[in-house]
Amino acid sequence: MLEITTVGIDLAKNVFQVHGADATSVGVLRKKLRRDHVLEFFGSLPPCIVAMEACGGAHFWGREIGKLGHEVRLIPPAYVKPFVKRQKNDAADAEAICEAATRPTMRFVPVKSEETQGAAMVFRIRELLIRQRTQAINALRGHLGEFGLIVPQGASNAARLIAIIEDRDSGLPVDAIATLEVLVGALRHLETEIGKRLYLKSTPSPHDQRAKSGWI
Repeated sequence: MLEITTVGIDLAKNVFQVHGADATSVGVLRKKLRRDHVLEFFGSLPPCIVAMEACGGAHFWGREIGKLGHEVRLIPPAYVKPFVKRQKNDAADAEAICEAATRPTMRFVPVKSEETQGAAMVFRIRELLIRQRTQAINALRGHLGEFGLIVPQGASNAARLIAIIEDRDSGLPVDAIATLEVLVGALRHLETEIGKRLYLKSTPSPHDQRAKSGWI
């Protein structure tokens, strides 16, 4: 086998597709690897360029493969697509990744450290919690509207929604109150979790500022 200088790997859940090329960009290896065989395979290769799309799990594999002495290059998926020469499948994607990695004008994504990934995850989870909080508020507002109890839109009016539900003289049916109290409990839980994630390195979003005011 000719010396492999560049390897493109198409990441998947269980079976990864690998495409290896020599210094002249001629394909010399096509192979499928199960997850538990990936590091063993790359550990047996001499140092080379290992490229993959910058997608879920890529930074983990980039760190682990980099420890074996390889130069890891992560490519934005949109930059790989033009190099797919035939019907899209794992083998074609791996070949396209391999070719894209050798282009002199290609742009790459730095491999993130575990700490950087962890910090980014905090922001994503916080934004998810904020969306869920908004959904809960809208649900409460919509259900109260069915009984003619109208409250203006906006997270700042959540306290008014809760006050209506907790007011036993509001005229709401008993069954409705019991159900809406479930949403109130979920809303308070979300507010608590969002509050725990306010004091990060970046400036809180406008949603966070409302949460910080403690309206629940």
